[in-house]
Amino acid sequence: MNTIWRCFTGFIVVCLLAACDNHQLPAGSEGMVLQGRTMGTIWRVSLAGVDPARKKTLQNAIQQRLDDDDYQLSTWKNDSVLSRFNQYRGSEPQPVSAEMADIVTQSLRIGQQTGGAMDITIGPLVNLWGFGPDKQPMKTRTQQQIDDARKLTGLPHLQVINRAGQSYLQKDLPALYVDLSTVGEGFATDHLARLMEQEGINHYLVSVGGAVLTRGHNAEGKAWQVAIQKPTDRENAVQAIVDLQGHGISTSGSYRNYYELDGKRISHVIDPVTGRPIQHSLVSATVIATTALEADGWDTGLMVLGPERAKALALRDKLAVYLIFKQGETFTSWMSPQFAAFIQPSSP
Repeated sequence: MNTIWRCFTGFIVVCLLAACDNHQLPAGSEGMVLQGRTMGTIWRVSLAGVDPARKKTLQNAIQQRLDDDDYQLSTWKNDSVLSRFNQYRGSEPQPVSAEMADIVTQSLRIGQQTGGAMDITIGPLVNLWGFGPDKQPMKTRTQQQIDDARKLTGLPHLQVINRAGQSYLQKDLPALYVDLSTVGEGFATDHLARLMEQEGINHYLVSVGGAVLTRGHNAEGKAWQVAIQKPTDRENAVQAIVDLQGHGISTSGSYRNYYELDGKRISHVIDPVTGRPIQHSLVSATVIATTALEADGWDTGLMVLGPERAKALALRDKLAVYLIFKQGETFTSWMSPQFAAFIQPSSP
């Protein structure tokens, strides 16, 4: 078996313009850039109007916040809150934080709106195809293996309960395995934005992996701008430039997290209906929404749906969506009217 691993975990397909062109803030400016690692990816915080003496304190506060989020959501840590819920084999409601309940609630809502295309219960399929804590398969999965894994999934089997000020998760399928990696970056990005507000910081751009959220302006007094990268792992070219206007943005792509098995590319984006990695021509979906979490949930669902259904859903629900397709070696793009309002004139 010829197996080639090409997994870019935590890829940044939405990148800051400063990161794309190596632009440095002017000497003496009030700009500050902090960065580190979390959830197997990179986090980055760009600030304006902040006392440089606060840099170390903010760096530590950000890392602690993200470490706490990772402890909540990780499927790679056996003692995380989510892992303990997945390991539980009963049907009694299990207490979780209000934040955990919120991320699941929003994920279930987006899952319903996408007709089940965005499904946080497909952990067994994610693991089956080698994109979870389990090892990468050495041979193509059989239909029986896929069918067996699919029997352990389904959004109707998961429920959020709020009772007397306490939040709970409940499953009626003992082996249900929840995977929040599709929305984890957006959740963490929103969390960093809330931290900045708590710290009295009004001008910031925060990102975790491919999710970004902005407020205010940069150190030059201009609007924060973000570049959407062309969907290829062979070049670092800009596809479009957007002014987020205080919104969140997230991109999901089939071209950065994959491996090759027996000459075929195996994408990390799994279709809950077929139980298999997607094979269609849609290679990138970018969504702008009020929060990074919402954008992060929608982009995954659109990637699963594929070209025509993704377009139809974006138009139906008036979503700000930018889609990139690949036919042979040629890339084409489509954007919804709502997304067009964010595009900068200087975009390619």
